[in-house]
Amino acid sequence: MTSTGSRRARTRERLQSVALGLFEAQGYDSTTVAQIAAAAEVTEMTFFRHFAAKERVVVDDPYDPLLGKAVAAQPREVPPLRRALAGFRAAVAALPDDDELLRRKVRIASRTPSLRSAVLGSTQATEDVVVGALREGGASEPAARVAAAALLAGLGAALLAWAETEKVTLREALVAAMDVLEASNA
Repeated sequence: MTSTGSRRARTRERLQSVALGLFEAQGYDSTTVAQIAAAAEVTEMTFFRHFAAKERVVVDDPYDPLLGKAVAAQPREVPPLRRALAGFRAAVAALPDDDELLRRKVRIASRTPSLRSAVLGSTQATEDVVVGALREGGASEPAARVAAAALLAGLGAALLAWAETEKVTLREALVAAMDVLEASNA
């Protein structure tokens, strides 16, 4: 990684950390981009170079490409929901055991009604990635869409429960949700 790339990554991480701290302390809706930039000691323009909008701090999902590749790597002859589950299981195995940054983001999103449309948009983007991977494997559009939506609904419920407790790791929460979906698909 070049020094510019690492500096850019550090700035993005600092902006995200500062923003999440402010959202937790004073609420998402009460926090401005100007406050985030000032607290991170950068300009508002720098903030917008890293995040197209304030909501992107919370809803950007770095895992979509990993999920799409993992689903696409599954055998094509497997039915769509099982294929998506197997792909997600493979992807979850590659995730960190826990992700405190993600936990904070999910908590903020779940407690902020004004973020609902952004969360739905992010979920739709993830669904589209999964549907694309399933379609490339020969699944019909309706079957791929239903399989992806069912999986994401189950995992979304698991993420919300996980974000509110410290009792299980991210991996444990996601695996438990996939176990439920797989048992109902047997």
